[in-house]
Amino acid sequence: MSLNEAALQIPTEHMANVFGQFDANIKKIERALGVTLVVRDDQVKMIGTESAVNGAKEVFSQLYELSRRGNVITEQNVNYALALLAEHEGDRMVEIDRDVICHTVMGKPVKPKTIGQKEYVDAIRDKMIVFGMGPAGTGKTYLAMAMAITAFKNEEVSRIILTRPAIEAGEKLGFLPGDLQSKVDPYLRPLYDALHQIMGADSFQKNMEKGLIEVAPLAYMRGRTLDNAFIILDEAQNTTPAQMKMFLTRIGFGSKAVITGDKTQKDLAPGTKSGLDVALRVLRNIEDIGICELTSKDVVRHPLVQKIVQAYDDYEKKQNAHARKTRQEKR
Repeated sequence: MSLNEAALQIPTEHMANVFGQFDANIKKIERALGVTLVVRDDQVKMIGTESAVNGAKEVFSQLYELSRRGNVITEQNVNYALALLAEHEGDRMVEIDRDVICHTVMGKPVKPKTIGQKEYVDAIRDKMIVFGMGPAGTGKTYLAMAMAITAFKNEEVSRIILTRPAIEAGEKLGFLPGDLQSKVDPYLRPLYDALHQIMGADSFQKNMEKGLIEVAPLAYMRGRTLDNAFIILDEAQNTTPAQMKMFLTRIGFGSKAVITGDKTQKDLAPGTKSGLDVALRVLRNIEDIGICELTSKDVVRHPLVQKIVQAYDDYEKKQNAHARKTRQEKR
């Protein structure tokens, strides 16, 4: 088997970012592609089979371009570049990076980081109602929040309404001190955190006082018509079918709604149907409704979270297959 060689020039100021701490990214790419990498001056030399060398060159080109645009290269970036290469879509990483939704109060750009997230953001732009499903860490709520704040700042909507069912994960609301608002605030904390990070605490507080931003439990939505608003329903897997129907029929003219949820993390009482599951079956063929399924590939938290999500997915598939086999044997 003949060996091929190729070289790629990476400016010195980008080398530490692209190669990673203690050359961790180089070592990961060498292991993944079976290629030998040698760094001399401002060049990385690649030695291996033709496909391995071409793959390594593509990955480094993508990482360098991300670094050139001001991104800090993370282990997740390297993993995703390798995953895209395996799917013959290596050039899409830079395309995704071009889509900047907004900037946080600290000036950090908020943008999709995976193909799944890019399709989700595009669906929110194009559709009136979007369902975003996926495991923890896929950016479902955060990206929806960024889109809502951008629409609000651009005066495309006059207010933002954020809601989620106040369902307890193993505890009861009564164990919390204070009045009703104090009791439900912990369940809405992820929404507050995202708002503070993107909008800033002062701006958020001013708009809350004016009633232009509303964060409330789903139960407070009953009997209202929500016109010219960007509405986000978070943790939708914990709604009942009646609650979901109530929410969807609140949406008025000039409004946009994003419903996010993780079908694997229901906190409903045993035997209770999830409003999210029912809605997806009922509404799947309506043209103006977008349905986006994010997977473990779209997890953008610590790489270990991606492995945990994938491990649970594999376990649940085995359990379901075993349950089906047991039912068939009983027949």
